[in-house]
Amino acid sequence: MRTSLIALPLTALFLLSACATNDLGDSRDLNKTEKGAIIGTASGAVLGAIINHRNRGKGALIGAVGGGLTGAGVGYYMDKQAKDLQRQLQSEIQRGEINIEQRSSDNALLVSMTSSTGFDTNSTVLKSGYLPTLNKISSVLNQYGKTTVSVIGHTDSVGTQEYNQGLSEKRAQSVLNYFAGQNVNPLRLEAYGRGESQPRADNNTEAGRQLNRRVELWILPVMAN
Repeated sequence: MRTSLIALPLTALFLLSACATNDLGDSRDLNKTEKGAIIGTASGAVLGAIINHRNRGKGALIGAVGGGLTGAGVGYYMDKQAKDLQRQLQSEIQRGEINIEQRSSDNALLVSMTSSTGFDTNSTVLKSGYLPTLNKISSVLNQYGKTTVSVIGHTDSVGTQEYNQGLSEKRAQSVLNYFAGQNVNPLRLEAYGRGESQPRADNNTEAGRQLNRRVELWILPVMAN
């Protein structure tokens, strides 16, 4: 399924917001569409698909963020960002609501959030109690502007594939919209839905289904070369 990331009226609103509140001036096309398969325990090839997707507008993106990261500075930048996320989200991590994985091989950060803490069953509206957590993440994302963020929604296998696909897309979009509302430049953001197609646990058990109902953030550095 190939879907526009943001509807036109919302895009126009975000553009105005970005110009007013963010000095990055990112000029990437807002109408990017889904490319590649993204899973919770993504392989290098899968993550490579995301990176290649970003590379199509690499020149504009590098200029927009004031220059890309290079050499040892990439690892340092992402390591510092990971530590800030872990520090800000310490209580959520301890409660098992969030997991942060740092990949030294490709300098990516994966933040996995259980959808049960963010959404009621069958709902795409963010729970008010989860907004402080998203505010913490937004703060870190704003601090580290030389990154892009892919928001990925996943579901368990209960219900039809069509329903689950739509639910995952809408939940991912809800998180993206919230980040944009917290002044994260929306041109750094993309939202994808994977439905039930990328489980990371056994859907035959409730514990497994709970792990599969999740929203993931893939945070990638903007590389100069």
